[in-house]
Amino acid sequence: MTGEFLQALQRYPFLQYAVWTGLLASVACGVVGSYVVVRRITYVAGGISHCVLGGMGAAMYLHKVHGWTWLHPLHGATVVALAAALLIGFVGLRYKQREDTVISAVWAIGMAAGVLFIAKTPGYQSDLMSYLFGNILMVTPQDLWLIACLDAVVVAAALLFHKQFLAVCFDEEYARVRGLRVEFYYIFLLCLTALTTVLLVTVVGIVMVIALLTLPVAVAGQFAKRLWHMMVLATVLSAVLTTAGLAVSYSPNLPAGATIIVLAGATYLATTLLAGPIAALRRKD
Repeated sequence: MTGEFLQALQRYPFLQYAVWTGLLASVACGVVGSYVVVRRITYVAGGISHCVLGGMGAAMYLHKVHGWTWLHPLHGATVVALAAALLIGFVGLRYKQREDTVISAVWAIGMAAGVLFIAKTPGYQSDLMSYLFGNILMVTPQDLWLIACLDAVVVAAALLFHKQFLAVCFDEEYARVRGLRVEFYYIFLLCLTALTTVLLVTVVGIVMVIALLTLPVAVAGQFAKRLWHMMVLATVLSAVLTTAGLAVSYSPNLPAGATIIVLAGATYLATTLLAGPIAALRRKD
């Protein structure tokens, strides 16, 4: 199975694009996913990830019906994801009790708008549905460049403002006392989460973004002592899982995104179940 995949990888550019997409997305996934898990904002990431269908649907509608040939679904996804992050962040900071309601509204409206645009876009239903459930094998060179640019923005921001994000994630009140603009960096972190969500949509689809954003980080968190260790380990694990998912799904012609998530889930369950016995053996030693 692996041999057949490696042979095909040497021959077919679409498989090479798929592997590169997985590797690039793994970097942002490991970095931002660590912040998301530590800050416990996976529910926010869930709302953002599902509302991007509206942006994708609008982009494809304008592309096909109104002749905006330069517009790409990932452009629409990026705009809508950032807008949702800003809205959720603002409401969450100003009106804590209404945050869940706004996330639900953003989630539902985005998905519903996407379905409506899909229905009104002739000939593009299958393309948009691939974003819903993921089709990493359909990535084009143009997609790859856009993913690389988004990835560079996410990583650069994380490197430049790591200490600020660290303070916001672990001790928000102390950071506020020290004069840190907690609100600004919290919303900034949500925007990075939004960009990472757009990256992962191309890998596993909207439905399974949260799984890939959190499961490798959850596994890494069982072994890492520091946050940056968690980021590195989660990045490596995400890269391994995406590549392995492509390899396993290739011969039986299984959906690559779903296969990646199954492997991630199995890895998480295995490490969680084995963590207790391993810790007990270490204490005896």
